[in-house]
Amino acid sequence: MPEPDERTWSHTAELFYKRTHFPHCLGAVDGKHIRCEKPNGAGSEFYNYKQYHSLVLMAVADANYYFISVDIGAYGSSSDSTVFKNSAFGKKLEGGQLILPSPTYLPKDENGENMPYVFDGDEAFALSEHIMRPYPRRNLSVTQRVFNYRLTLARRFVECTFGILTNKWRILHRALDVKLTTCDQIIKACCILHNYVRKHDGIRFKDKLYGTELQSLRPTPVRSRISSIENRQYFAEYFDSPKGSIPWQ
Repeated sequence: MPEPDERTWSHTAELFYKRTHFPHCLGAVDGKHIRCEKPNGAGSEFYNYKQYHSLVLMAVADANYYFISVDIGAYGSSSDSTVFKNSAFGKKLEGGQLILPSPTYLPKDENGENMPYVFDGDEAFALSEHIMRPYPRRNLSVTQRVFNYRLTLARRFVECTFGILTNKWRILHRALDVKLTTCDQIIKACCILHNYVRKHDGIRFKDKLYGTELQSLRPTPVRSRISSIENRQYFAEYFDSPKGSIPWQ
């Protein structure tokens, strides 16, 4: 799949904000277990916590239910965080090799901090400068609960994309009984065809999220380095403020 340029990333962030009110979101990231028969000579590395053999499809999806990036072939026993970190996309993200938009202020927060653009994941992912994950679920404050809810609105797009993929390409509903290299090729072909069909024919999939127009974002100088924990807290406080709150949160 072609690697997005800065303009494409910016458009993706605008669409996510329009549909979910989560600013600076470049994509939703998650992993999906694809069933396979136990490979000859394999040990327990393909046996996942759901108690079947699988390969991991690690994907980043946009707000139009397209796959931006896919990584296929990791062992089913591997965690999402490990698979993402070891994927080509994850390595480029960590190494600063992706051409992402520069940090800037959040909508209606012109005098605030310049915040980085991020990918939204679930609890399985490690919090970092460009990866947002929810707060742990115990003893959450109202602000933290609001953040988790807003994150979920954005993250669900990758879950819905997986659902569209498997409903369209029914071969993924059963265990793939072929060589591992062929498994990889089948899954990759399904992802490419998913994007093709989505682009040319569309998919009848009602989007029940709500949104408004994106505020104009003006690039500003990069903010000073702060921790990813502080980044998340800034987003959380923004969502719980008049600048970033929504009526149904």
